[in-house]
Amino acid sequence: MDFPGYFLIVAEFIAWAKDNGVPVGPGRGSGAGSLVAYALGITNLDPLAYDLLFERFLNPERVSMPDFDVDFCMEGRDRVIGHVADLYGAGAVSQIVTYGTMAAKAVVRDVARVQGKPYGLADKLSKMIPFEVGMTLHKALEQEPTLKAFVEENEEVSEIMDMAFSLEGLVRNIGKHAGGVVIAPGQLTDFVPLVTDEQGALMTQFDKDDVERAGLVKFDFLGLRTLTIINWALEAINAQRAAQDELPLDIDAIPLDDDRVFGLLKRAETTAVFQLESRGMKELIKRLLPDSFEDIVALVALFRPGPLQSGMVDDFIDRKHGRATVTYPHPALEPILSNTYGVILYQEQVMQIAQVLAGYTLGGADLLRRAMGKKKPEEMAKQREIFLTGAAAQGIDGGIASPIFDLMEKFAGYGFNKSHSAAYALVSYQTAWLKHHYPAPFMAAVMSSDMQNTDKIVVFIEEARQMGLTLRPPDVNHGAYRFQA
Repeated sequence: MDFPGYFLIVAEFIAWAKDNGVPVGPGRGSGAGSLVAYALGITNLDPLAYDLLFERFLNPERVSMPDFDVDFCMEGRDRVIGHVADLYGAGAVSQIVTYGTMAAKAVVRDVARVQGKPYGLADKLSKMIPFEVGMTLHKALEQEPTLKAFVEENEEVSEIMDMAFSLEGLVRNIGKHAGGVVIAPGQLTDFVPLVTDEQGALMTQFDKDDVERAGLVKFDFLGLRTLTIINWALEAINAQRAAQDELPLDIDAIPLDDDRVFGLLKRAETTAVFQLESRGMKELIKRLLPDSFEDIVALVALFRPGPLQSGMVDDFIDRKHGRATVTYPHPALEPILSNTYGVILYQEQVMQIAQVLAGYTLGGADLLRRAMGKKKPEEMAKQREIFLTGAAAQGIDGGIASPIFDLMEKFAGYGFNKSHSAAYALVSYQTAWLKHHYPAPFMAAVMSSDMQNTDKIVVFIEEARQMGLTLRPPDVNHGAYRFQA
């Protein structure tokens, strides 16, 4: 697909970050399924060991740009962007604009303010509009009879709505894309118009979609607070180890089968553990009782509205603990579904089922997965025909293949990208490992990362006490900016 240049650019700035003390995440999104990315050091998780699929990332049958989302430590992210600007030229590198539009709730408040209407009236009107993505004023009036009645009965509200209808959807302000950075082959001004933010930094005036239509490539430089926490903890740990003439700790070399770490997880002592700290997640952990790295990968994928509401989570847990029999829709699927106790949990499993049962290429299976996700009836009818024909060629009866297709279609809607789940599960495990083996440096780093947030500090202080750590008050004789262990 002529993408070596893209891979090498990403590999270069990741290698520079690692060489210059900027922590980099193990990968995120579908890029973790690429063996070349693993070999180049772009990702840090062996895709072969976890059945991650390259075709979930790049599909030879559907040419699209590769997209590596790269997590950097919050403190060092800007240094990496600065390095890229130095390397390729300041005029060839910029961040990307985002446009804030006057959405339904905001537009009525803005109009009311400009018209001099009472704040309480605007507030009441705004709160009557349902809070959901893609909500419009027209849709709100159809869904909410009380809103419609309020508009019809109140002349001032009617005036607000008349103007709001005209202004809804217009651009209100500009912002900066959270992670998008453009690297152009020459001067950016040859490709796109530019704008500066309030600090004078360059941004493309095209948003992320228009930038790609203009022929430029977007790279995602994302900041992840947890990487900063791990880095601060390692700095403290390695200072202690150096004082005792011990080798420095390499977080990437820790064993992924430490029973004591799984003990901490089973007790749901996961406050400050990446992705596993919410109350709902703790409840799920207590029921699931993870005892392998694969179980943490599954936790990340299961804790979403779709699986939780569909009963899939209960099925998974009952099968894991032997309260329900592990069954497979077809004997050939056992190697694919054994890690998830016969439950179709990942998008990659949907692709592998199509490959094994119906002779799909993995590229074709990725197209099937996308079609199932979009749920377009005419496309699904076409795919069903391809699947049944392919299954028949493998000697599988239509009476067996058709229910399996229905099952795949059902779970494709809930299925999660295993590449992303596995990469983030690694960060979850690393934080749990640090919390168990080096509790004081880890909690000091966690508290330092949120020291402006008093509410969180209170929670972390309580957690530290539960862990048996002693908290000393500030001392001018031993002053340091961050919490110290």
